[in-house]
Amino acid sequence: MNFEKKNNIYKTAMIIIVTAIITFIATSVLLYNYYLKTENGLTKTLVTSETTKLDTKVQLIKTYLDKFYLGDINEDDMMESAIKGYVAGLGDEYTEYLTKDEYEELMVDVNGSYVGIGIYMTKDRYGNTVVLLPIKGSPAEQVGIKTGDIIKKVNGEDVSDMDLSIIANKVKGEEGSTVDIEIQRDEEIITKTIERRKVDINDIDSKVLDNNIGYIQVLSFDEGCADKFESSLNDLINKGVKSIIIDVRDNGGGLVSEATDIADMFLDKDKNIMIEVDKEGKEEITTAEKDAIVKPEIKVVILANENSASASEILIGALKDNNIAKVVGVKSFGKGVMQEVVEVSSGGALKVTVKEFRTPNGNKINKEGIKPDSEVKEIEDNDTDEQLQAAIKLCK
Repeated sequence: MNFEKKNNIYKTAMIIIVTAIITFIATSVLLYNYYLKTENGLTKTLVTSETTKLDTKVQLIKTYLDKFYLGDINEDDMMESAIKGYVAGLGDEYTEYLTKDEYEELMVDVNGSYVGIGIYMTKDRYGNTVVLLPIKGSPAEQVGIKTGDIIKKVNGEDVSDMDLSIIANKVKGEEGSTVDIEIQRDEEIITKTIERRKVDINDIDSKVLDNNIGYIQVLSFDEGCADKFESSLNDLINKGVKSIIIDVRDNGGGLVSEATDIADMFLDKDKNIMIEVDKEGKEEITTAEKDAIVKPEIKVVILANENSASASEILIGALKDNNIAKVVGVKSFGKGVMQEVVEVSSGGALKVTVKEFRTPNGNKINKEGIKPDSEVKEIEDNDTDEQLQAAIKLCK
């Protein structure tokens, strides 16, 4: 009996000891995994319920870099890059965080003047950076830069694989300084040294063509564009034009209000200009606020191509759906979303997609574009502007 009692006591003691050992080992393993992984990774900082995942990750990385990174650390630059990357994670090509310098440049461009060489640039389907147009009277035009020139180098640095915004920043600079631009024109490589000067962006160009055809080219929808357009339009009407061609080819957009104001000149009061749709699916319709200044007997034709985007497509859709104009060229780009720019207290800004816009008939534009009434493709290596000639023929 005593033996059995002792045996039971022994078993109980052994169970307690084994349990204690197992508990110790398990606890050790858990602690080992936590500290080993965090020590080999970044830091031992504990996560509290008040700390967000983003804050935690940034703090972990910061601690590790402070401890081991060999070079100098610029906290401001890293923070700007971190915010840029965070916003870029949305995967929206039009939503982005702008640094203070980028925001200031955007405001300068929108306001219609900047210091640079005076060119519009774009990326072609092969990834080349191509000169769309040198601005009239600009330093670039004066040294012979032409539409179609491919920009290869800026100050000796290859820019072939860089984003347009980065290339633009390299081209711009202090007034009076110079920049070396290497271009490819056909098979020839040419280097131009160009002085940077203040360039006033003349986004409207107008003239009278043969057969009393008025022609207005809209290069961008910058601030004040609608006023310049109205002035040119009235001038053409006073000269007795019988038809008007509006050229928005290679116009990537700009301020929506400028495009709607121009559409208003062709539409009678209360006619629909565009439909906006917000995140909740709520629709808001923009309508003409005054009667048209262009009489019905004046035929209107719009020239569009694959680079006609955003505000250009608002104007195209408004005049096409209201049967005011025929569209000649090729299908437009298909950027049917609007961005709002919100200034951040730190000096930067957030450009964020907030609405989708559609044509007055409710047709979707984004990723689809607007098809022309008369499709005319541009013929490469041809000095004749086939699209313009088609528009002139339609006016006749």
